[in-house]
Amino acid sequence: MDELLDDLLKKIKSGTYPPGSQLPSGRELADVYDVSQSTISRAVATLREQGVLVGRPGRGVFVAESTRP
Repeated sequence: MDELLDDLLKKIKSGTYPPGSQLPSGRELADVYDVSQSTISRAVATLREQGVLVGRPGRGVFVAESTRP
């Protein structure tokens, strides 16, 4: 899961997922990274705890407006 976290953080820092943007769905990310959706959920939960991502009920997961990972 560390590689997944590192790659997501790299994409956030590089602007692939800029602040305020919505992440692809868990299913889409699981397909891209060839991991289970539960692995994606754990990674997203970790990044949410770090304040990098925010969940918006009924809308999805978004990159926090000001991230300092």
